[in-house]
Amino acid sequence: MDFGLSDEQIAIRDEVRKFAENEIEPVAGEYDQAEKYPWDVMDKAAEMGLTGSNIPVEYGGAGYTPLETAIIVEELFAVDPGIGLCITSAAFGADAIREFGTEEQKEQYLRPVAEGEAVMGAAISEPDTGSDVSSVSTSAEKDGDEWVLNGNKMWITNGSVGDYFVVMCETDPEIEDRYAGFSQIVVESDRDGFEADKITGKLGIRASDTAELIFDDVRVPEENLVGQRGMGFPQLMQFFDETRTMVAAQGVGIAKGACERALEYAQERDQFGQPISEFQAIQHKLAEIHTKTEAARNLTYKSAWSINNEDDQLTQLASMAKEFSSRVAVEAADEAVQIHGGSGYVNDFDVERLYRDAKITQIYEGTTEIQKNIIARELLGKGF
Repeated sequence: MDFGLSDEQIAIRDEVRKFAENEIEPVAGEYDQAEKYPWDVMDKAAEMGLTGSNIPVEYGGAGYTPLETAIIVEELFAVDPGIGLCITSAAFGADAIREFGTEEQKEQYLRPVAEGEAVMGAAISEPDTGSDVSSVSTSAEKDGDEWVLNGNKMWITNGSVGDYFVVMCETDPEIEDRYAGFSQIVVESDRDGFEADKITGKLGIRASDTAELIFDDVRVPEENLVGQRGMGFPQLMQFFDETRTMVAAQGVGIAKGACERALEYAQERDQFGQPISEFQAIQHKLAEIHTKTEAARNLTYKSAWSINNEDDQLTQLASMAKEFSSRVAVEAADEAVQIHGGSGYVNDFDVERLYRDAKITQIYEGTTEIQKNIIARELLGKGF
């Protein structure tokens, strides 16, 4: 088995890390504290093709494989998860259009994001519906040649800065099958009846925009339907296999950043006449978080590789990778703060921000508990 990266993948990794250190690291704390979306950094990221890394070349994107995209996510999150999320989620929802959309939709919605002219999002969760996607109540009714949407979406990434969203909604409520009757429809944010209310006061990823979306008789043309009517739920499950893999890559990146900072600080900080890295207690902490990070990386890379290689274990792998990597991210950030001692408890050091940012990886795109449910069901052969 070949576990090595190609020369091209190594070059991508190194270029992204250089970009993150030069363009993101100096301003990361500022955007975190202000809870401000980093438009200037986004423009630079778009120039490098990072906002459209998973968008095909024919629609203006970089056309990177899922594995290469995971590498990009890891490097950005190792430096700063908040701005890293802004960059990697600029095309959030693009997977649905790429896989199920028409040629017209791909040209209309993918190219502007890839070229840095637009930001998009996926609107799934609702105030009363988080992990239970089959209970989505936002409705879309057909009225002539238009869809009319009503409802609320909650915790939507890019909610108040996005130009359009792939919205999960109920289009056929009369169908008794709990997994049928849902569709995905693109809604532009400049439509009458659309409102976005920015959410502030988040624990972490504060540079990333999160909002509640309100749809009040929002009308969009029938051609905004993505794929086949009533197939929204299975489309979304396929979408989750990829997005959960990328959240796993986020976790690996956070853990990597925590490991790097902990190792550096342990070698610089003197206590009792020697660097604290000389104490066995600190050495064990460093050994454990580096080992777990490497294990998480290999599981995540396998999941990313499986996306393009029709692995029938992909759903299981994606949930395994997300559950394990997010847990490692939280543990590594916690130990990094512990190694920094009092210094790690204030924002003079990046580990304080990493500690706050890490937790979200155990919540969004399906909580840790949901991932364990999925893994168990896949093992027992019950699917979703």
